[in-house]
Amino acid sequence: MNAANFLVSILFETYILIILLRVWLQLARADFYNPMSQFIVKATQPVVRPLRRVIPSLGGLDLASVVFAYAVACAMIYTLFGVQTGAIAPIQDVLIFAAIKLVKQCFSLVFYVLILRAILSWVSQGNSPVESVLSQLSEPILAPIRRIIPAIGGLDLSMLVAILGLQFLQILIGDLTGIPF
Repeated sequence: MNAANFLVSILFETYILIILLRVWLQLARADFYNPMSQFIVKATQPVVRPLRRVIPSLGGLDLASVVFAYAVACAMIYTLFGVQTGAIAPIQDVLIFAAIKLVKQCFSLVFYVLILRAILSWVSQGNSPVESVLSQLSEPILAPIRRIIPAIGGLDLSMLVAILGLQFLQILIGDLTGIPF
């Protein structure tokens, strides 16, 4: 059962991250002609395009993609419950746990983007198309921190502060909901 849970979780969580990355790319107005952005669009477009006909955007937020991510999170919770117990999950539990899972995935996505950007900044020399998209995504998070905490001796601590703040928020939400992240 643990192997099945792991496989189901990895497949669903990865696709949820891809969908949420699409939402974030649109919010940040990142370069959609970048190869990484094109992959994200192609991986989600078959479902998002028809949903957009029914669900309009709200300001800069692509609600069709958010609803799609929530539906995938519901399917994940429902599937995991079935794999673990062999029973049908109560719908109200699925809806609540899927919302919590979506918040958790948002935090995970921000964490992964920050970590990948930090690693690429050490090895890439700024030539990677992935690094440019990660920069476009993370800069709105890091810029306000840089205004408060300037570079100390040429060392930019904004990435560390952002990651620590993110971890704090994950723990706080886990404490408030009673569900550990």
